[in-house]
Amino acid sequence: MAVRKSYLTRCVTAVVMLAALLVPGCDRADRSEPMKIGLMLDYSGAPDVSADRERAFNLAIRHINDGGGVLGHPVEGVPRDATRTPGPAVEAAQRLLDEGVHAVVGPNSSAASLAVVEKVTGPAGIPTISPSATSPQLTEAADSDFFFRTTLSDTAQGPVLARVTRDRGFDNVGLIYHDDPYGRGLAGSFAGAWDGGLEAVAVVDGQPSYLPELRRSAGAGAQALVVVTFGEQALAIVREALDEGVYTQFLFGDAAKRPRLIEEIGGDVLGGMYGTAGAPSPDSIAATAWEDSFLAEFGGLPVMTYVKETYDATVALALAAQAAGRLDGAAVRDQLRNISGPPGQVVLGTAEGVAEALRLLADGREVDYEGVASSLDWDERGDLRRGHIEVWRFTLDGRLETVETVLLE
Repeated sequence: MAVRKSYLTRCVTAVVMLAALLVPGCDRADRSEPMKIGLMLDYSGAPDVSADRERAFNLAIRHINDGGGVLGHPVEGVPRDATRTPGPAVEAAQRLLDEGVHAVVGPNSSAASLAVVEKVTGPAGIPTISPSATSPQLTEAADSDFFFRTTLSDTAQGPVLARVTRDRGFDNVGLIYHDDPYGRGLAGSFAGAWDGGLEAVAVVDGQPSYLPELRRSAGAGAQALVVVTFGEQALAIVREALDEGVYTQFLFGDAAKRPRLIEEIGGDVLGGMYGTAGAPSPDSIAATAWEDSFLAEFGGLPVMTYVKETYDATVALALAAQAAGRLDGAAVRDQLRNISGPPGQVVLGTAEGVAEALRLLADGREVDYEGVASSLDWDERGDLRRGHIEVWRFTLDGRLETVETVLLE
């Protein structure tokens, strides 16, 4: 009898183990390890921008883990310096893969994102969501559908920047843009929507002076300069333009939306000058609760761009993994559009909303995640179908303020 009982026990155990292997979402290897989400930011080149976005990433992981984690385990964040240039970004992404990350938030720049998704995460099947890479070139990236973003492409920002430039009374402008996928993309989108005089000139990193490009951009009688470059470079260009008397009026793309620019130049000079940037929805139901959480966690609200978008990217990856029931990259990727649209119970980008979403998914139910920045309605290319562009300006007393938020869909 003892022998028969032992035999039956072994048979039952074998059947249970076989069933676990056959049931979707019961991958024992996946469930035995925590989900690791890499974070790729330009820590070395833009530490102020990266600080706010990393805080949002950490807040998302805090909310995920407070809600029970993913597949029964706490999520781990793995930050790495991507810089904003392709070579170092590819190396950083490969290190993340070597460390076993299951998904990536970032990179922050378009040039870094393009290289990473085409050379590393796309071929490796690692879902990657950038909160701030806006180049239209990324829509056509060879990423095997593993790249998404939580902000609009610059096909949306360019026309708004052109309209704002016209509204300021200018009909002939110079345009200086950084010669990379971001700069070329936004410059091209602006030019396509602009119906006045325009002289566009590219610049690169490491130039000792921008005076030749400034003079060339102003040569046809430009009344103002549109600046489509990154923070430090924008500061150098504006300062040299003022010092040399080439320009006194400026408009800015999103990468130049930095407090340091007006702190260095002064509100008496830049006050009243406008720019555009991707923006979270002003109608977000989750915004107040999310901001309360951020304030309680870090002692102040974020001042940089694409912070709420970073939170949404992190939460979306975690919810997709919970919905998939495993950490396989393709399975997580395939759930991203499902957890962010109907059908499903609407859940918000708050601590309570994230916890509820994880519980519902664990029970086998569907959710529709309404992010704190946007609804995350992704198309077949991983681009948002709808989102917002803000019109902002520097103030005379040295602040940045939002003037208008435009819905684009």
